[in-house]
Amino acid sequence: MGIFKFLKDAGAKLFGGGEAKAATADELSKAVADHGLDAGGLSISVDGDKVKVSGKAASTEAAEKIILSLGNLVGVAEVDTGDLAVVKETKPSVMYTVKKGDTLWKIAEAHYGKGQGAKYTEIVKANTPPVKNPDLIQPGWVLRIPPL
Repeated sequence: MGIFKFLKDAGAKLFGGGEAKAATADELSKAVADHGLDAGGLSISVDGDKVKVSGKAASTEAAEKIILSLGNLVGVAEVDTGDLAVVKETKPSVMYTVKKGDTLWKIAEAHYGKGQGAKYTEIVKANTPPVKNPDLIQPGWVLRIPPL
């Protein structure tokens, strides 16, 4: 799939407050599983703020969610999926980094067209977690914008 870039200091914290620090491969595997994703067939390694994931993902959607569950953690700046195989390939989603002032409605209109803001619910479904409350998205988060 490739290399995906993230903001190291944006996203969920595995360790509470304080400065961003690297997680271990076991902690990252647990984070993937905590998102309800199958981490059993994955191999995750960490080199500083870079994460490499290999193995098999059931679908393009599952692979994208794995990427985001890893990359949207504080301390992760890059996710390398060069060795991640996808069993059932489908059209990939657009990855979008949330900017200050963004709303899901505004993002939906930008990607799906003017007057399509109500499609923000598709973005919420595609990004649960980290989006638990559609009114509370954070600048720096990377979201999947699924094709309609």
